[in-house]
Amino acid sequence: MNKIINCFKEKNPVINKKLRKVTIDEGLHIAKDLFNILATRKDGIGLAANQVGIDAAVAVVNVREPLILINPVIKEQWEEIDYYEGCLSWPKKGVNTKRYKNIIVHTEQEESDLYFSGAENPSDGKGSWEKHQTDKQEQELRVLESVCIQHEIDHLNGISCIDKEVKLKPIKVKKGFGRNEKVDITDGKELKTMKYKKAKPLIDSGKWEIYIGGPIT
Repeated sequence: MNKIINCFKEKNPVINKKLRKVTIDEGLHIAKDLFNILATRKDGIGLAANQVGIDAAVAVVNVREPLILINPVIKEQWEEIDYYEGCLSWPKKGVNTKRYKNIIVHTEQEESDLYFSGAENPSDGKGSWEKHQTDKQEQELRVLESVCIQHEIDHLNGISCIDKEVKLKPIKVKKGFGRNEKVDITDGKELKTMKYKKAKPLIDSGKWEIYIGGPIT
């Protein structure tokens, strides 16, 4: 079984390469191996072929359900969001990126395009067959799934989240934060949630700043 190449310690000649297109049969065979690697490691939710040294435009994602991406192309994307993500190729390093809540993707093996959305379902204007979205966790999973798919498709084009890092800009703290009001702060590598009265000394030090981010992908 192939292993994920740690780019901090080893050279991966295809990690920054736009990968070759493959047939559906070859793509499904590679996808099976990628799922087996994720199942064995148990520390990832997505994996692209070049992360294990394979030159093939194939990736898998497993957030809400197992998904296979063979020669995928993002056809549309909208509603940009800030995100904080990591990568199995650069373990224990998180970066801030810009992603999209909504994407439409075409893959080789599917006749129809696939639509992924982290947008909240509206409470009105839905058909009787649609379930109203009230579970915040479910919505967060849909955002995570959309971001993970973007992350893996980037890999297939030779782009990693490390390449897309967005440096945080200090945010002016609003007046009127309650002493016991919870805030998210970051030093660019780690996120913490704490009461403002405890966060303020860290913010005043210049090493930490207010930030609203998301889970590592």
